Amino acid sequence: MSTNPTHAASGVAVAYRRRGLFALLLHTLVEWQERARRRRSLAHMDDRLLRDIGLTRSMIEAEASKPFWHP
Repeated sequence: MSTNPTHAASGVAVAYRRRGLFALLLHTLVEWQERARRRRSLAHMDDRLLRDIGLTRSMIEAEASKPFWHP
């Protein structure tokens, strides 16, 4: 076991970077899932609801055809 404070500090920094990377990955996956859910919801709306929110069926079809990773 190393008692060098510099070595211990660098280990902590690596742990924080890994945790940050994991958090970023988790955030991205949740964002993709939510985007896909919203697009499915829009695709299932009837034309009256779409008119109420100012969208057309062609706009929804264009949005729903995008892959989940594309904003």
